[in-house]
This record gives sequence, structure tokens and C-alpha cells, in this order.
Amino acid sequence: MNRLFILLVLLLLPLAVVAAELRQGPSARVVDGDTVELDNGMVVRLVGIQAPKLPLGRPGFETWPLADEAKAALVDLVMDARVSLHYGGRQVDRHGRQLAHLYTDDGVWVQGELLRLGMARVYSFRDNRVLVAAMLALEGEARANGRGIWSDDFYAVRQAEPPRLPIDRFELVEGLVVAATIVRGRAYLNFGADWKTDFTASVDPRDRRLFDDAGIDIEALQGHRVRARGWVESWNGPMIEISHPEQIEVLDP
Repeated sequence: MNRLFILLVLLLLPLAVVAAELRQGPSARVVDGDTVELDNGMVVRLVGIQAPKLPLGRPGFETWPLADEAKAALVDLVMDARVSLHYGGRQVDRHGRQLAHLYTDDGVWVQGELLRLGMARVYSFRDNRVLVAAMLALEGEARANGRGIWSDDFYAVRQAEPPRLPIDRFELVEGLVVAATIVRGRAYLNFGADWKTDFTASVDPRDRRLFDDAGIDIEALQGHRVRARGWVESWNGPMIEISHPEQIEVLDP
């Protein structure tokens, strides 16, 4: 794939993303595997991905596996390079960080390269969905080849069947949708016979419109194997809240 695929993505990226650029300049500091601080003081959160996390001063927070390696990979990509920011949705998060796709001046799409190296996972939001399909493809190729984080069980794709899933962690979970139902406007994808204990993916009524706009019939997912991604919470068993279609990948025809 892959040089040609990445080249095509880079050629199309300015057309796919809102053409808004900030002042360019050498990257001043890499905070962690998905955050940089530019020489003008602007902090940029690389939108659409999640790299392994460092404590960054949080008491009791344990470093995720390969977090230092992910930071080093980002240092190699952007340190001393001139960069530009491109937006495809919400531009600033609640911490005041810029939510942007980052380019180096020699044409490297930083998010795509980190995913290709296996140093990040796709981590998208309903208000920032540009290029997620391309990012999922790059993530999938890295995962298939066991690169980077995909060689560590901490990041392994979990099966929806027991044993129980880790709670309060971002996970990729796949399995057979036993039942897909709409109850009072909310959609439920149940991955087991007992909806009170088995894994479930749920879609809020306001978010179902995004599925309708994408031509996706949620109830038609019943009987299919799918992969869901998101934070696993405990709500009648482990559950992932789905806010946009890209969080669900259909694994069979």
C-alpha cells in the first residue's frame, strides 16, 4: 500500500480539509505522542488519533506501554521541521488546544505516518470526522503487520465474548451482533444473549441522524460481525457509546 496510498491521501488532503492554515514555524516541543507545542506557544492536539499516554504530572497515572516510543516517533517527524495546521471540524478543545491535521513542509501527514508506524490508534469524534476512513486503513495495515503498539497485548483488539472487558479504557471490541434494536429512540447493538451483562454498543437518538445521513441502517447490523471502538463504560455490563458511524466497522460482507 503503501507509498502510493499515502501519496494519494496527501494529494487529496488539502481538498478534504477546510483550507485554514496558521502561521508556520519550527516545532518547539513535543509533549507526548499526539501533542506538540509550536514555537509561537500554540499547543496542537493531533486530531483523529490517540497515542499511548504519559503521566504528564497526573498523580497515580501509569505510563501506557510504548508511550516513550510514540513520543520519540513524533519527535523524529516534527522536531526542527516547519509545520502547518489544517482543520476539518471543531478547531479548539476545552483545554484551548488546536485540533488539527499536521503537515510538515516536505509533505508528511503526521497523523497518517504515526498510524502507519503503529504508534497511534484512530480516535475520532462526531465533530471531527475528516479523513477517518484513510486513517482507519493505515491503522489496519499497521495492526495486520504487528507494528508498534499492535505487538503489545495492552492494545489488542478485544473479543465481545467473555471474559469481561476492561472498564474505563479505550478499546477496540469486535464480535457478532446478536440483536440490534431501537428502544425509545436509542439504538442498541447487543453482542450477547443477556443484555444486562454482555457487551453492548449504544447510539444516542441525536447521533442516529449521522447514521441515517450515511445510509447506515443500524438494525440491519444484526447478524453481522462488527468492530466497535471507544471508551468502555460499565452500564448493564460493558458498553461503548457510539456517537458517529466511523466508530463501527463491519467485518463481514
